[in-house]
Amino acid sequence: MKIIYEGKEIELSEGANGFDLAKAVDLENKNKVVGYMVEEQIKDMRMPLESGKEVKLIYIGSKEAFSMLNHSTSHLMAQALTHLYPGCKFGFGPDIDEGYYYDVDFGDVKITEADFAKIEAEMKKCAKENNPFVRKDITAEEARIAFAGNEYKQELIEEHKDEMLTTYTNGDFIDFCRGPHIPSTGLIKHFKLLNVAGAYWRGNSDNKQLTRIYGTSWYTEEDLKEHLEILEKRKLNDHRRLGKELGLFLISDYGPGFPFFLPNGMLLKNALMEYWRNLHTRYGYKFIETPTMLNKELWLTSGHWDHYKENMYTTEIDDKEFAIKPMNCPGAMIIYNNDIHSYKDLPLRLAEAGHVHRHEASGALNGLFRVRAFTQDDSHIFVRQDQIEDEVKNIMKLFDEVYTVFGLSYKIVLSTMPEDHIGSEEFWQKSEAALAEACKSSGHEYTINPGDGAFYGPKLDFKLKDSMGRTWQCGTIQLDVNLPQRFNCSYIDEKGEKVMPVMLHRVVFGSIERFIGIITENFGGAFPTFLAPVQVNILPVNVLAHGEYAKKLDEALKAEGIRSQLDDSNEKLGYRMRQSIVKKIPFTLVLGDKEAENGEVTYRVYGQEKNVTVSFEEFKKMLHHSIKTYARY
Repeated sequence: MKIIYEGKEIELSEGANGFDLAKAVDLENKNKVVGYMVEEQIKDMRMPLESGKEVKLIYIGSKEAFSMLNHSTSHLMAQALTHLYPGCKFGFGPDIDEGYYYDVDFGDVKITEADFAKIEAEMKKCAKENNPFVRKDITAEEARIAFAGNEYKQELIEEHKDEMLTTYTNGDFIDFCRGPHIPSTGLIKHFKLLNVAGAYWRGNSDNKQLTRIYGTSWYTEEDLKEHLEILEKRKLNDHRRLGKELGLFLISDYGPGFPFFLPNGMLLKNALMEYWRNLHTRYGYKFIETPTMLNKELWLTSGHWDHYKENMYTTEIDDKEFAIKPMNCPGAMIIYNNDIHSYKDLPLRLAEAGHVHRHEASGALNGLFRVRAFTQDDSHIFVRQDQIEDEVKNIMKLFDEVYTVFGLSYKIVLSTMPEDHIGSEEFWQKSEAALAEACKSSGHEYTINPGDGAFYGPKLDFKLKDSMGRTWQCGTIQLDVNLPQRFNCSYIDEKGEKVMPVMLHRVVFGSIERFIGIITENFGGAFPTFLAPVQVNILPVNVLAHGEYAKKLDEALKAEGIRSQLDDSNEKLGYRMRQSIVKKIPFTLVLGDKEAENGEVTYRVYGQEKNVTVSFEEFKKMLHHSIKTYARY
């Protein structure tokens, strides 16, 4: 048989598998190959190759190999659990971004992190057996026998009773699984169980709550150690802890999921929004504001009433049903239709920092990351079909500027036409091509997520990566012909005829609250000067002797729009300096005799131990430059 590898035809014997290919093309590194890929589908090494197909080997060090390792480690953990807790029943056990989990019904046994050491010890024992991961296709009847007594698996069997089902076995453990897996458990050496939580079967709160055990697995001890250090850093930088320490926000039992912003938090939020407004002014956006509550007729027109009502807060006013807006889009449609538009008016860029409410399950609420009320930095841009590519490039330029300021790198995913799409295939093809070309011509790479576009149009999702390696979904650009059609939007073209515009939905921060949570953790609470709630902390060495000079400088800084603070408490200087460091204030000024006599300041930058003395005028110039350039300090 012949297969294609790196553009060349490779001759192999009939029935050859991934192991045979690795030996044929890379004998020296064959032990570093854990799978192969055909047409974007990952296969186990034991699976037979198909003649004529183009094949790519999966090496240790790739993201695919990492996913396979963690998926396999979840099965290894499950095997160990069957030895330690006979009779436990398993739900799902997938790999996730940085590890894996398994949902388990332990009956009356309660599992805590105190049990992790013995579970890990049993996992190591099972791994040393070097059992292969063996794939097998079975019928539903065979599956009913194999998983007798496990109601979770029986439920899945009934849903797929007319199909062949796939199982994987490692040692004495078997489970439903499509795979793929690494060749054997002997490759699993460096892993750690991380935490335990409750999880409803299939995510439905009407079902039984199972125990979810999370873990992570790596190919080298160094990689595992580095990841565990990052996890510890994340704990220290948890935005909920920092939010309390820095006086940014609180969540009250009087309003679960409805954040309260404290004075420092409002200073931060206002600074962020000032940056947002200035940025959008430069990029040609017009600002709007739409009502928080609108009647049922609008939500029926937009489609939200039929498809999103369960997540909306509703009430009655004057015997009519109203809903608090979960999205800003319909309000933007009303504003667009308020005027008659010419083709010369487009693109029309409408920006709104709108306060929206969505009913999230109580168990999903998480600080500022998942809330029920948040500000969405929406923009709705109305364009002609021929303007899509240029406008997307303009948006991407804006995104580049924003994410660079906040130290966030990103990857782009293009989601294409789903089966339940509206609009012609020609529209989809042109739109997808325009988005792809906008990426290419802007110098950005992208990956394709086939069939995952919204039903009304394709989209670009921006996956942000922070300083601790986590990925966040924030920015998005979505093409929409659905809402313009529902609201009968139009413009007059050069022939004097009415034409429907295409609308681009676009957010850069996503949720302002969530973005504040992200950057709080990304910066560890030590915000760039332009964002810091307090930018300068002024400490007179002796309040009686130097207090007047300190007060004079505080007033001068405030007059120039600087968020300064005067700490003239009776505490010792060392204590006040430590408090300034704890609050992560970018610049701390220490004022003594010399400074007062010469019109100078001695400042220390957060995170540094060096004290620098300069004239007050020179300090102000440096401070303004730090703010203007969005520098860290």
